[in-house]
Amino acid sequence: MTDDRYPACQGPDPNPTAPGFQVPGGTIDCHAHIFGTEDKYPFSPSRGYTPPEATLQDYQRLHKVLGGIERAVLTQPSVYGTDNTCMMDIVDQMAGQYKAIIAVDADVTDKELQTFHARGACGVRVNLADKGGNPFDDMSAVQKFTERLKDLGWHLEVLVHVDDFEDLRTTMNGMAVDVSFGHLGYMKTDKGLDNPGFQDFLNLLRDGKGWAKLTGTYRITTSAVTPYHDVTPFAQAIIEANPDRVVWGTDWPHPTFKGVMPNDGALFDQLAVWAPNETLRHKILVENAERFYGFEPQS
Repeated sequence: MTDDRYPACQGPDPNPTAPGFQVPGGTIDCHAHIFGTEDKYPFSPSRGYTPPEATLQDYQRLHKVLGGIERAVLTQPSVYGTDNTCMMDIVDQMAGQYKAIIAVDADVTDKELQTFHARGACGVRVNLADKGGNPFDDMSAVQKFTERLKDLGWHLEVLVHVDDFEDLRTTMNGMAVDVSFGHLGYMKTDKGLDNPGFQDFLNLLRDGKGWAKLTGTYRITTSAVTPYHDVTPFAQAIIEANPDRVVWGTDWPHPTFKGVMPNDGALFDQLAVWAPNETLRHKILVENAERFYGFEPQS
């Protein structure tokens, strides 16, 4: 029986295509989610949606098609609240090949953070865009909490709409650690490149405090189907602002998206348009991600 409080999501395209460019060895998918069965991994009653089951095996099959990707960073989805069990079980299985961005509240102990660190966590996510994703009272509480992340070498990941966040640059520069942003800043392209919030975001990247994830283009485009040409100038502006602070991710299995589900191969192909230079793509797909998330460099 469906529950209108938790609308069900469609699943990803089951037949991903191979990308049309050479994917470098050591590529890291820096944003994805795993969803287990609800009987084993219960969803939060504060969630805003119900995802489809998305297993490690399905995820690895996708990575094989996308050029043999073997490393990834899983991001805690809002449907699990601050229960990171599902994600950390997967990271444990992958023995250093995967890392995790967890969700916690201010009551988490330093010992618990150390345990997460030993298991492969490297950052904390605060989701201000989706229901049930923010366990903190306000951004000042988040700022105070980031002081506890410094010695771990972690970062803060935020999901915000940069066009709808007052004093973005000032607030995020006030965090004690670096801050990453999902979905190219999560602003619809029809807001325009000159939008003050987007310009604040670009300046934050230039400051060296912010990081941008090239993910979820279908969440910001005004196009119904790929290729999303309207996203290109935004992605290129982000890369130009600071090519050393940009990473890429699939956002698999694309939860809560209600439009025409894009093919993951077509989504990956966008990167070759934004970064036609092979050296730049290697920086985005491998070098930046290794440095930011703490992976061992691969030659």
